[in-house]
Amino acid sequence: MTLLLRIFSILVMTEFALGNIANGFIALVNCIDWLKTQKISFTDQILTALAASRIGLLWTTGLHWYGTLLNPTLYSSEVRTIAHIAWAVSSHFSVWLATSLCILYLLKIANFSRPFFLCLKRKAERVVLMILLGSSVFLVCYVVVIGIDKIMYNGEYEGNITRETNSTSIVRLSSMTVFMLTHFICFTVTMTALLLLIFSLWKHLRKMQLSSTGSQDPSTKVYVRAIQTVISFLLLFIFYILAQSILLWNSMKNNSVFMVCHFLSILYPSNHALILIWGNKKLRQAFLSFLWQLRCLKERK
Repeated sequence: MTLLLRIFSILVMTEFALGNIANGFIALVNCIDWLKTQKISFTDQILTALAASRIGLLWTTGLHWYGTLLNPTLYSSEVRTIAHIAWAVSSHFSVWLATSLCILYLLKIANFSRPFFLCLKRKAERVVLMILLGSSVFLVCYVVVIGIDKIMYNGEYEGNITRETNSTSIVRLSSMTVFMLTHFICFTVTMTALLLLIFSLWKHLRKMQLSSTGSQDPSTKVYVRAIQTVISFLLLFIFYILAQSILLWNSMKNNSVFMVCHFLSILYPSNHALILIWGNKKLRQAFLSFLWQLRCLKERK
């Protein structure tokens, strides 16, 4: 094992552990609250599903790292295909649930007087569910491409090297097209939500200045926290898209590139969970309470 591989393995394992703890914490807090109150808000449902998909994404990413660099004999063709499909499903829901959460922030927090926006605001939950249902088309397309790639890998066109090479290039291009189209739509929708939130905040601040309330208004803090959460998601999302695009296109041509891109990919599901905890009042209070209890236990010892 080279020094570079050891360093990146430690970094990846650290992010893997951190991401599982953070996402597990989100799911656990919401599930405990659900059991106590016998009800759960739609936002908490999205957060819990997002946390579950992120845990799946972390495990499939970790398996790919281990099977590709540390134990290639384990990573047979069948295991690789199953892991790829599992990654595609978890990545799809991770991205679309995060995008839906940004849309939900917009519809719940922003204030516009246009009839179309007010209609969407009243039906916020239905809008998000329709977006998630519509996005399943991209998931089906991507899984089909993975299946075709599996067939070709097993020698569907053995004996015709030129045809096999051309077909492999077409499949890889199709995979990249579906991936880029899906993530471009998510990025565009999230960026639009961010710009509308900023514009709504600007209108809100102007109104507060006229009423001499200032920026200490509670609604302003809600706006700022939501905008910070969306911006942080976008930044991590950009790293994730770039890293995955390079991985999908270049495969294993360069081990150093593979390690860097893999590390950038795992930053997205692990660090965004920490941002969600800090940006959500209930999760933040639960986390601070947990830290306080740990401190008390340590002092007793």
